[in-house]
Amino acid sequence: MSSAPAPSDALNSPGRILLASLIGTTIEFFDFYIYATAAVIVFPKLFFPGADPTSAILQSFATFAIAFFARPVGAAIFGHFGDRIGRKATLVAALMTMGLSTVAIGLLPTYASVGVVAPLLLALCRLGQGLGLGGEWGGAVLLATENAPPGKSAWYGMFPQLGAPIGFICATGSFLILDSLMSDAQFFSFGWRIPFIASALLVFMGLYIRLRISETPAFRKAIEKQERVQVPFVSIFARHKLALLCGTFAALATFVLFYLMTVFALSWGTTKLGFSRDQFLPLQMIGVVFFGLTIPLSAVLADRFGRRRTLLWTTVGIAVFGFLLAPLFGSGSWLGALAFFVIGLSLMGFTYGPLGTALAEMFPTAVRYTGASLTFNLGGIVGASLAPYAATWLATEKGLAYVGYYLSVSALITILALLGVGALAGGQVEEGAAAPAL
Repeated sequence: MSSAPAPSDALNSPGRILLASLIGTTIEFFDFYIYATAAVIVFPKLFFPGADPTSAILQSFATFAIAFFARPVGAAIFGHFGDRIGRKATLVAALMTMGLSTVAIGLLPTYASVGVVAPLLLALCRLGQGLGLGGEWGGAVLLATENAPPGKSAWYGMFPQLGAPIGFICATGSFLILDSLMSDAQFFSFGWRIPFIASALLVFMGLYIRLRISETPAFRKAIEKQERVQVPFVSIFARHKLALLCGTFAALATFVLFYLMTVFALSWGTTKLGFSRDQFLPLQMIGVVFFGLTIPLSAVLADRFGRRRTLLWTTVGIAVFGFLLAPLFGSGSWLGALAFFVIGLSLMGFTYGPLGTALAEMFPTAVRYTGASLTFNLGGIVGASLAPYAATWLATEKGLAYVGYYLSVSALITILALLGVGALAGGQVEEGAAAPAL
C-alpha cells in the first residue's frame, strides 16, 4: 500500500506553485512599471522644477535608477533569510516591502505643495520598491524551479518570468484607461495616483496565495543534510564570485533591451517623434503581447536544447537588432514603431524566459536564493539603471543610431559572458546541475 503524500507535498501542487510564483512577480512588475510609466509622464511635471523639461525628465530618470542600485541590497538581505530560514517566509516579506512602498507613492505630496521634500520622498519610496523587487524575483524563480520535475526546469522557471509582460500590460493598460476617462487636468490632479493605491488589492491577493504554499523540496533537503551556510552573502563572494561575475554580464543585454524598448522608447516617442500617449502606448502594448507569447516558446527550446545555447542565439539576434533600431523606430511612422516593438520585444521574450532558470542553476541550494538574486539584480544595475538616461543622452548628442550601437555592444558583452558561463560550469548549466564552487 502506498503511503499518503506529506502535507507539504500536497500543498505544493503544480498549479498552486506556478500560480504563487506568477502572481507575485506580476504584482511586483506591475508596481515597478507604473513607476516607470509615471517617471516619463507624471513625475517630471509634478515632482521636479518645471523650468527645463529635459532636466526634469533626466532627474525623474535618476529616481528611476535608484531602485536598481537598491535591488542588490534587497537581494543580499532577502537572499540571506531565503537561504537561512526558507523561501516562503522571505517571499511574503519581499512582497509586503514592495507593496507598501508603491501605495505610499500614490499618497505623496507634490513639488508644488512641499518643494524639494517631494522628490526626496519619491526617491525614498523608490528605494523601498527596489529593495522589495531585489528579494522577490529570486525567490519566485526558486519556488518554481525547485519544485520542477526532471526535464521541466525551464518550463517551470518561465512562469515567474511571465509576470513581467503581464504586469506591464496591466500597468500600461491602467494608464490608458485613465487617459481615456479623464481630462489632462484630472489625470495630473489625482488620476495618476489610482494605480499606485489600487496595487494594495493585488498585494493582499498575492499574500493570500503565498501563505497557502509550503517550503520547496530542495530547501527541505538542504536543512536535512545541514548544508545551510552561516552567511550566504559572504559565501557567494568567497566561493562563487566568478559565477556571480559571468551571470551578471550574461543578463546585461536583457536589461538594456527591455528598458530601451519601454522607458526610453516611451519618452523619446512622445517627446521627439510626435506620438501622443494614446497613440504610442497601444503600439508598445502590442509588442509586450509578443514578449509574453515568446516566453513559453523560449522555455520549450531551453528545456530541449539547453538554457545557455538558447540565450546565446537570442543574444546574437539582439546584436543584429541594434542596427535596425534607428531605421525602424526613428522613421516616426506607426508601422515602423510597430515593427520595432514586435521584433525587439519578441527577442526580449526569448532571452528573458530561460534567464531565471539559467542563473539559478549556477549556484548550489545553500546559497541559491542569494546568488541568483544578486546576479539578476547586479545585471539590472549595469544593464538597466542608466539605460534610459544613457540612451536619451546618446540620441540627443549623437543620434538615434548610437542607441542601437549601445544595444549591440551590450549584446556582444553578454555573448562573451555566456561563453564564460559555459566554460565555468563545464557544461553543467545545460544539464540543470549547480556550477562547482569557485
